[in-house]
Amino acid sequence: MKRRSRTTEKLTRQKSDRKAERFVAEVDLTRFDLRGMKATRFEFAPKEARVNMRLPGELLAAVKRAADRAGVPYQRFIRQALEQALSSGKRASACMSMAKS
Repeated sequence: MKRRSRTTEKLTRQKSDRKAERFVAEVDLTRFDLRGMKATRFEFAPKEARVNMRLPGELLAAVKRAADRAGVPYQRFIRQALEQALSSGKRASACMSMAKS
């Protein structure tokens, strides 16, 4: 059986949430090749606590480069790294033990 070739359009980046919502609601998404899309997390929880810390300049620069490669703001990148560290089995147990001391 021959597979039917289909020309797909390039998906354009939307400049705001409102424009993205309108685009998804109005456009036939089957016209686009979405195989290159990456899953993303949307952060809805309010951020009411603040953290202020000193870091070596080289470390902060490396974090900013990694965040840029990941396509997220560096503060969100740091928050996600903290969440990931706490959700991984051994590290979470070690952190919780230290917190209780």
